[in-house]
Amino acid sequence: MIRINLLAVERAKAKKARSFTISPAHRVTIGASLILIVTVLGIGWWFMSLRQKSAQIDADLVRAESESLQLRSVLAQVQKFETRKAQLTQRVTLIEQLRRGQTAPVHVLDEVSKSLPERVWLSEMKQTGADFFLQGQAVSLPSLSDFVSNLEATKWFIKPVEILDSQVQADAKVGDLVRFSLKATLNNPEAPPVPPAGRGGK
Repeated sequence: MIRINLLAVERAKAKKARSFTISPAHRVTIGASLILIVTVLGIGWWFMSLRQKSAQIDADLVRAESESLQLRSVLAQVQKFETRKAQLTQRVTLIEQLRRGQTAPVHVLDEVSKSLPERVWLSEMKQTGADFFLQGQAVSLPSLSDFVSNLEATKWFIKPVEILDSQVQADAKVGDLVRFSLKATLNNPEAPPVPPAGRGGK
């Protein structure tokens, strides 16, 4: 009769089964290791993303600084152009005022000449600021009155034209003469309008 020792086989199977089981301590170690690996990987990914963001921010800062320098240069040029424009505008305004001021005496002389009636003569004419002082002679007071009316009728003098003095003097050749002196204030229609006075600040 043949006997088979099954006990040794069963023992070998049980020993083999025990060798594949993991103890709780090993499970905790493996779990902690996995958690540590995942944490390290997460921290590494987070650190790399932070580095990329930092590099992007640095590049943006460099670009912003470059644009700021370009804008400063452009603003400086604009300010120079504005200053130059203001200077040229002032010069043009001054030239226009001088040009208009040069034509005023010519017009005044022309208007005075046109306003002289017959038998009225001027012996002197001088200007002090905007005031013109005229001296002369007329054969009669009505002729002098006509001269004053003609001056007031022009657009170049402010009304009224003042008669400062008038004296009747006898002359053996022409009879009585009226010596007069007048004051007429210039009203230049070609002058630029004076801006209205401001109402005071707040």
